[in-house]
Amino acid sequence: MSFEFLAVDAARSDDRFAPVAHSPMEGQARDAGARFEQRDGWNVAVGYADPVVERAATETGGAWTDSSHLGKIELQAAPDALGEIVTRACGGADHADSPLELGLATRAAGAWWCPLTPERTLAVCPPSRTATLRERLEQAAEASGGLASVIEVTTLHAALTLSGPLAREIFARFCALDLRPQSMPVRGLRPGSVARTPGLVLREAEDRFLMLFGWALGEYMWSVVEDAGGRLGARPVGVDALEPLDAAAQGPSVDA
Repeated sequence: MSFEFLAVDAARSDDRFAPVAHSPMEGQARDAGARFEQRDGWNVAVGYADPVVERAATETGGAWTDSSHLGKIELQAAPDALGEIVTRACGGADHADSPLELGLATRAAGAWWCPLTPERTLAVCPPSRTATLRERLEQAAEASGGLASVIEVTTLHAALTLSGPLAREIFARFCALDLRPQSMPVRGLRPGSVARTPGLVLREAEDRFLMLFGWALGEYMWSVVEDAGGRLGARPVGVDALEPLDAAAQGPSVDA
């Protein structure tokens, strides 16, 4: 069975139609005054206010950003094979040490590798890299010789990035996960209940958290974050406001 239909890049354009993917939170972003641009096949909220104001929100206050356009690819295999496949996809030797460690995400080959169980890991990457990474994983899985599956799940998981010194306080108002530094270091990965729904939180940098949740819950989650963050003076910001923070969010690199 093929799951190619789940891949955004599988959509084909012609002279009459150019497909564009949309976040489930696009309507709320638009109502909040978002400016949109089409990037890598997605309609992306790039900004809401003056860039200086948005930058200040991410550095000295609190902000949230719709990051649903990030590519997400799930790999399933036996534990030993899983590590070998990831290592190969990252460009390492066939039997090099795997970068996977439960409870921690690793930045390698331009993606975050998020182990969910000993048999499952989720790769999160920029949309421009999704197709290439999926192909590399498929090739590595085939080379492993065992049973493995590579499934594009980009439109299964919506995402919000919470940034700024107030990010943890915003989370505390709707999430019971312990995100204090001693419990959730940079690269920390925590599955659990987020606003009473299954979710996953990755601490990308000191004051930056990526939250994944069900695609169909996008509008609900935006409303939850808006209510919690708005009471603290936080605001929505576009993806362009995150670019200066990207270097800090890369995390320790692993040369697999």
